[in-house]
Amino acid sequence: MNAVITVVGSDKVGIIAKVSAFLAERNINIEDISQTVLSGNFVMMMMVDLSSSAKVPEDVKRELSEMGEAMNVSISMMHEKVFSAMHRI
Repeated sequence: MNAVITVVGSDKVGIIAKVSAFLAERNINIEDISQTVLSGNFVMMMMVDLSSSAKVPEDVKRELSEMGEAMNVSISMMHEKVFSAMHRI
């Protein structure tokens, strides 16, 4: 299963490192990543592959959200097909 993870919040040291470590610990591969800082706001999108993870996507989504709250950023995850459907013209 592929999913899109978005991270949005005030820029600070360690956001990419923490999210990447979280994914690596769960054997989730980052297929593509884009990040930028806009007027002090950190914005990152990742395409990830969960097919090798022992965790079910719902648990990963919940854990990411909890981690985001602890970091004071918003982290969300949705299935790639849902993301694509939402962003079709």
